[in-house]
Amino acid sequence: SALSFQVLLKSDAPTGDVLLDETLRHIKATEAAETVQTWIELLTGETWNPFKLQYQLRNVRERIAKALVEKGILTTEKQNFLLFDMTTHPVSNTTEKQRLVKKLQESVLERWVNDPQRMERRTLALLVLAHSSDVLENVFASLADDKYDVAMNRTKDLLDMDPEVEAAKAKSTEMIWAVLAAFSK
Repeated sequence: SALSFQVLLKSDAPTGDVLLDETLRHIKATEAAETVQTWIELLTGETWNPFKLQYQLRNVRERIAKALVEKGILTTEKQNFLLFDMTTHPVSNTTEKQRLVKKLQESVLERWVNDPQRMERRTLALLVLAHSSDVLENVFASLADDKYDVAMNRTKDLLDMDPEVEAAKAKSTEMIWAVLAAFSK
């Protein structure tokens, strides 16, 4: 099943991204290959397995936010919530956000192919991650009602597909379907 797909390292060449390179080192260091589900738990810091804690990424959200601040996508603000201050990272580069939103909107409207095997992999991955992060409705919120309905229905049909069947169809997208299966379980 897609949930039990094991992650095998094809290359440990540096990517230039600190978190990705750290992840590659962890994957390389594991004795036996781990499943997609296990790696998601390890890389999000949501595992409690004491035998695998050395493979956990530390402070993932904070480090991703910091990297996006450094790239000028987010900014850092302190917000006061009655008894305590909290650091937030609102979007500062709205142009980049709008570019991504437009790309996803067009992918399910003007450029809809109705076949995940023919979709661009990065777009399919973005749709899966937006869905798994509960932000897909926000992506389509600016659309007119009729287009919003079409976009939501098409993505629902896409994301309701059986990850097992889709993962078996094409080697190029099997990891995306395995991630969807892991988040949907």
